[in-house]
Amino acid sequence: MEVKQWYMEYKIHKNRPGLLGDIASLLGMLEVNIVTINGVENRTRGMLLQTNDEEKIEILGRMLQKVDNITVLKLREPKLVDILAVRHGRYIERDSDDRKTFRFTRDELGLLVDFLGEVFKRDGNQIIGLRGMPRVGKTESIIAGSVCSNKRWTFVSSTLLRQTVRSQLSEEEMNPNNIFIIDGIVSTVRSNEKHHALLQEIMAMPCTKVIEHPDMFIKESEYDYSAFDYIIELRNTPDEEISYDLITSGFHEY
Repeated sequence: MEVKQWYMEYKIHKNRPGLLGDIASLLGMLEVNIVTINGVENRTRGMLLQTNDEEKIEILGRMLQKVDNITVLKLREPKLVDILAVRHGRYIERDSDDRKTFRFTRDELGLLVDFLGEVFKRDGNQIIGLRGMPRVGKTESIIAGSVCSNKRWTFVSSTLLRQTVRSQLSEEEMNPNNIFIIDGIVSTVRSNEKHHALLQEIMAMPCTKVIEHPDMFIKESEYDYSAFDYIIELRNTPDEEISYDLITSGFHEY
């Protein structure tokens, strides 16, 4: 049978000596391997487990219901947020109403880069929007995420070093395995017909596109919010307002 991973998270009511050892012994008797383990915010512990027998996971869940001092919160095939929670010891903040929006602050750049790296490893057509004020680390995080996923990145438009508006790309750059980086303001407000044609071609490709300033991109193009698989918000502080009025009025600074 295929070996699969599972995510288990449990809340600790009384962290008595030997509690983890008891749970590890139970997993050992069921021949369920612990791949990764970490504390996940406060008195919660998360584990990535591995087994080739789904029935053992069901048995594990029933047995742990009888264990005093803990309550199993999650026992499921791991989602991306579960894997990152075990690695970093905390869950990524998500919008309660819009579950495809993920929020980060500048002191969480390591977590953001890891998140992007895992997303970039996936093949197929993906569109990722990245909101944030100037100089917060948007483009740098995309590049670092590309490195983590062992993929090349291609600038279609950018303001990282100077304003970049590409009108054509080489055959090597047009590789659908690359990560295409698009500045939503530059590509829609400051572009020309050749750039627009190139943009249309890239948007139609089965590849990963990361669009900075996605709201401006949506406003000035034929694409809408439903086209995006993820929306990421990056702030200097949790309460910082992302204002496009400020960004566009200061656009000459780029």
